[in-house]
Amino acid sequence: MTTARNHPAPQLGELEQQVMNLLWDSSPRSVRDVMDVLPSNPAYTTIATVMQNLKTKQMVRAEREGRFVHYLPQMSREEYVARQMHQALDSSQNKAASILHFVQDMPEEGLQMLRNYLEQS
Repeated sequence: MTTARNHPAPQLGELEQQVMNLLWDSSPRSVRDVMDVLPSNPAYTTIATVMQNLKTKQMVRAEREGRFVHYLPQMSREEYVARQMHQALDSSQNKAASILHFVQDMPEEGLQMLRNYLEQS
């Protein structure tokens, strides 16, 4: 089974993050679809390069439909965030203190969700 610990979250640049957010919100999307939605009006080659970089980082996969290529996320937004959280925790020299600081700063809604989860486990 693939877990967040086995596969760290790749670092994403600002444009890569914007593209991933679009794909997580609605996919599949072509390069042209992404270009049409981004407010910065990037060039086709820019988005094609971003898609290739995301593919190399194993964040997206490409599916060909006739002469069109559509891109889909390889993992959910939640899995990506979980991988980032694991990386942050793994880099801590005092994991318990890091977890305590994280929990202390959580809003009540998040704390209640955590309590409910722990009660069910």
